[in-house]
Amino acid sequence: MVSEKKFPMTVAGKQKLEDELEYLKTVKRKEVVERIKVARSYGDLSENSEYDSAKEDQAFVEGKISSLESMIRNAVIITEDELNTDEVQLGKTVTFKELPNGDEETYTIVGSAEANPVEGLISNDSPIAKGLIGRKTGDKVKIQTPGGEMSVEVLVIK
Repeated sequence: MVSEKKFPMTVAGKQKLEDELEYLKTVKRKEVVERIKVARSYGDLSENSEYDSAKEDQAFVEGKISSLESMIRNAVIITEDELNTDEVQLGKTVTFKELPNGDEETYTIVGSAEANPVEGLISNDSPIAKGLIGRKTGDKVKIQTPGGEMSVEVLVIK
């Protein structure tokens, strides 16, 4: 039997996925079903672009529901007690400085299910997180990213 992928996440991250799932099941799914009903009333389905569009949306929503259910079912919650306070790891917020120009960046390392770089949440699978995990304050490290190599110094770990 093949074991399903585990999704490490915070309690807040799991709650966000559960809220999205609830919205998709109770609101979005009903909206799409209603669009399909309306499109069917237009007649010939073979030349009905509204119907085709609504069915595509339905497939997307159902796929997203299935994906979220799998992530929630296979969630592995990261708790504060499990976190080593002086080392970069999943669930930690790290501030680092790019070398030599000194630009500072702060990210929280989370599981892929709750990653959102715009909000400062990066996946533990990302090149930056992989390069930082296991490092301590003051460590200097070279990280290979899709945009090229970058050198950083770890400043703060929370």
